[in-house]
Amino acid sequence: MGDIGQFLPMILIFAVAYFFMIRPQMKRQKDEKKFAAALKKGDKIVTKSGLHGKVVDLNDKDFSCIIETMAGRLKFDRSAISMEMSSKLNATPKEK
Repeated sequence: MGDIGQFLPMILIFAVAYFFMIRPQMKRQKDEKKFAAALKKGDKIVTKSGLHGKVVDLNDKDFSCIIETMAGRLKFDRSAISMEMSSKLNATPKEK
């Protein structure tokens, strides 16, 4: 019991770090991959840099998409699209 007791605090620190830092990050990355794979033509999106637009074309070969903005059409990597900001943009406001 004495040998295990010495390593118990270290094991607890690792367990806490895993459940509060590593696991949520892995879940978020998994959700972002699902979001990028589920994009379709006509979706309104926001990039991580804040550019608003609508998906015009998707290219599965290089995992990119063409976004139409007021300034024209731009080609972006799908990983540049913000999942959180796009979901807020597409959310409908609740009625009072």
